[in-house]
Amino acid sequence: MAGGRNLALSKLLLIALAGSLGTLARYSLGGLVHRLVNWPFPWGTLTVNLLGSFLFGLIWALAQERSMISAEARIIVLTGFMGAFTTFSTFMFETGELLRDSQWALAFGNLLMQNVVGLAAVFAGWAVARVL
Repeated sequence: MAGGRNLALSKLLLIALAGSLGTLARYSLGGLVHRLVNWPFPWGTLTVNLLGSFLFGLIWALAQERSMISAEARIIVLTGFMGAFTTFSTFMFETGELLRDSQWALAFGNLLMQNVVGLAAVFAGWAVARVL
């Protein structure tokens, strides 16, 4: 029983470490692109999101379809590193899965909810902060 707990704790620590690295990678890459482009459009965020989406698909396929990455490593990399690097990649992957499975209404509902309702939530947060 203790061995199982140690294994679970080790996995959590690896996910946390990978998340730390993902956060630093996001910050570094986003900042670098922003300094290089220096334009009002959020190119740094776009770069991180597009690269993250590509890497998520690549890692998933290497793990699922090619068995080149173990299930444990996949969880650590996708949940830890990629989760901190960009959650947009997970959003795109999940939407892509719905489209691949011909779940059109769910895919477009996900796109609509994540984007429109997400933007509305930002404005709601701003409004609540102004009242406080």
